[in-house]
Amino acid sequence: MGKKQVRAQMRRVKPKAPAPGQMAQGTTRKQRERYVEAGGMLQGYAPDFVIRLGYIAIGIAVACLIVMAALILVLRPFYGWADAIAAAVAWLLPIALLASFVAPGFRLALKDRRAEARLVQGQLIGASTVSNSMGLGLLMVQTRGGSEQYLVPPARLKQIPGNQVNVVLTVTPYLRHVRSVGIMGQRMVGRVEPPVPPVMRQLQRLPVITPIALSLAVIIGDDVLAAVPVVSNEALHAALAAAVGAALGALVYFGSTFLQRRMMAEAQALVPTR
Repeated sequence: MGKKQVRAQMRRVKPKAPAPGQMAQGTTRKQRERYVEAGGMLQGYAPDFVIRLGYIAIGIAVACLIVMAALILVLRPFYGWADAIAAAVAWLLPIALLASFVAPGFRLALKDRRAEARLVQGQLIGASTVSNSMGLGLLMVQTRGGSEQYLVPPARLKQIPGNQVNVVLTVTPYLRHVRSVGIMGQRMVGRVEPPVPPVMRQLQRLPVITPIALSLAVIIGDDVLAAVPVVSNEALHAALAAAVGAALGALVYFGSTFLQRRMMAEAQALVPTR
C-alpha cells in the first residue's frame, strides 16, 4: 500500500485587540503601580526625612487606636455596641490613609539607608525649582538610556546654568533622592528662573490637605452624630452616623477632585503654545 501523505493545515488565530478603554485602564494601572513602587508621594525626598515621617505616622496610628478604644468604652454604656463601634470605625480612615501614603516610601527609605548611591551622568535638558512635589524642584537629564527626570531640592539647583552642560548626579537607588549635583564644563549662561504661579503652589499642597480634610470630615460627621441621641433605635442610629460620615467624606473627595482638575486646567493654560 502506498503511503498517504496527509497535509496538515495550521490555522493562525489572530489575537483579538483589546478595546481602547481597556488599554487605557491597563496603562493607568501600570503607571499607578510603578508610582507606588517608586515611593509614591515621597519619591525624591531624603531617606532620613522619610523615616522620621514614618515614625510620626506610626505614632499617629497608635493614637488613633487609643481614641477608638476610648470611644468604645465611653459610648457603649450610653448608646450600646452599635453606636460605639460606628464611632470608633471612623478612626480607621486616617490609619489607612497614612499607610497608603507613607508605607511605600518608608519601606524604600529603609533600603536606601543601607544601599550605596549610584552615579547618573548625562546632558542637562532643563531645570525648574518647582514640581508637583512640595519643596522639590525638577531636573531633566538626557542619559544613554533616554530622558530622565529627577526631583531635586531647590538649593541644589542654584548652580545649574542655563546652557547645555553635562551633569553628574548622586542618586539613591530606591527613592531616587538626589544627594549631590555636579557640573562638568563651563557655566556660560546663567539660568533665569521665572516666577512660580500661585496655582502651582496650591497644586503642591492639595495632595497633603485632601487626606487631612477627608479624615476630619468622616470623623466629625460620624462621631458627632453617634454621640447625639437622634433616634432611639440603636442599629438605625449607628447606620445614620456612618451614613453622615460617609456623605461628608464623599463631599470632600469630589470637591477636592473638582478643584484639582480646575487647577490643572489653569496651570496648563499658563504653558506657552507654539
